[in-house]
Amino acid sequence: MNRKALAAILTGTMVLSATACSAGGDYNTASTTIANYAPMETQDGLSYAPTEWDREYPEETTGVGQDFNTEEYNTIKENGFIDVLQNPLSTFAADVDTGTYCNLRRMINNDYNLSNIAEAIRTEEMVNYFDYKVDSKDDVFSVQYSVGDCPWNDDNKLLIMTMQANSETTITNEGNNFIFLIDSSGSMSSKDKLPLVKESFKLLAGQLGPNDRVSIVTYSGSSATLLEGSNDYNEICKVLDKIEAGGGTNGSGGIEAAYKCAAKNFVKGGNNRVIIASDGDMNLGITSQSGLVDLIKEKKETGVFLTVLGYGQGNYSDANMESIADAGNGNYFYIDSIDEAERVLCEKLMQTTVTVAKDVKFQVEFNPYEVASYRQIGYENRQMAASDFNDDKKDGGEIGAGAQVTVCYELKMRQPGEKDKDGLKYQDTNLSDKAKNGEFCTVSVRYKAPDEDESKLIQYPLKDNGISNKDDFYFICGVIETSLVLRNSEYKGSATYDSAYELAKTGSANNKYREEFCRLIRKLS
Repeated sequence: MNRKALAAILTGTMVLSATACSAGGDYNTASTTIANYAPMETQDGLSYAPTEWDREYPEETTGVGQDFNTEEYNTIKENGFIDVLQNPLSTFAADVDTGTYCNLRRMINNDYNLSNIAEAIRTEEMVNYFDYKVDSKDDVFSVQYSVGDCPWNDDNKLLIMTMQANSETTITNEGNNFIFLIDSSGSMSSKDKLPLVKESFKLLAGQLGPNDRVSIVTYSGSSATLLEGSNDYNEICKVLDKIEAGGGTNGSGGIEAAYKCAAKNFVKGGNNRVIIASDGDMNLGITSQSGLVDLIKEKKETGVFLTVLGYGQGNYSDANMESIADAGNGNYFYIDSIDEAERVLCEKLMQTTVTVAKDVKFQVEFNPYEVASYRQIGYENRQMAASDFNDDKKDGGEIGAGAQVTVCYELKMRQPGEKDKDGLKYQDTNLSDKAKNGEFCTVSVRYKAPDEDESKLIQYPLKDNGISNKDDFYFICGVIETSLVLRNSEYKGSATYDSAYELAKTGSANNKYREEFCRLIRKLS
């Protein structure tokens, strides 16, 4: 059987292999291998439009159209509706990752078969990719929220809340100690991997200030420290240019070497951060997701933060990349183009690399006098027990300077005749006046300063004041509807790609990133 015939057979078959994978601590997930949703070939043998990047590296293979695809994603069990009288508290860790959106964009642009990619879709990462307007200016976090009719279910309401870490709260930074940890294994040879990694880090090196230092560590079968503590842009670029792909992938060995280098060059009062660039496929050293998570949890105690940059396709392990970012005081981005690298590492440099609040946790207490039940949209793998909220030993998420976290709930409102019960702020019969004051929930936020171990608490009581920003509200609705259809969610109601497009287009407001999203939905519909 020839190669193309084999590819055709594989393209018609979806193999899902779910294996239980205990990731240690709060990580208990199943890893799904999507063994084939590879793109179809077009007449010219490509499934994407050639770019300047393609013309610069014409001899490299892209990974597009490859015969077999073993990308890995953690299994997601979608949140359902929860009765407020039984469980009024929704508790979860903050998440500013955006990897899902860029990964999805790559799939759409490369004409992937998207009929069964539910595990690749984390709704919160699609929503959080985009910026929203926040007018208020509080000391640490600013909050903007809207309550409106749910477009895919007319009987329900939708709460959309955006919290922004104020960039003015940035601590005095004595300098950046960046460790570029680069996967140089054989699987990184294609042009959308190591060549793009090099150019990405050159962009970041061009942003360095006089007090900033860069070290470069690579790993394949073994790890190597190629540069330590340099502020010389030309020297950094020369070292990057010499890196070649080859050999196995000992990711754990690279992580050990990078954190050792970070400790050696540690800047007290500065920003110490390992930035790992990889396809996530690790076959030497510690290879299990649980083992990698445990290793990263150990290393984060050193005070070094983590940024995870994912590259490539075919063998890409989103499961590994997202899990180690969540476990390591980190954030996770997928880089599908040099433009995205510039957005993450230049345009949003402070948000990506300067943490202003760590172990950020949210707890929303719903008022049963107003709300009968709620369903949080997304954040499935960031859920926490209610008791974890006040426990400073339990990890939350990290938020960079100026970064936003957008949270969405679908609400079934209380029907006349329902009774309150003894409980919390709204449910204690002695506090019935508070339950009837028009608040439908109170949002509590716990966070720690980057160099502190004791958390602080902020609370925001919310009332139904309608839609504060129509462009943002309808655009986010379009993003959510798209994810519901992609996941074939049991909660999708009347959502379709066409209705998602109309909602998103209403709120695109001449924003190039939102307009790009609208073009992607149009391709789907």
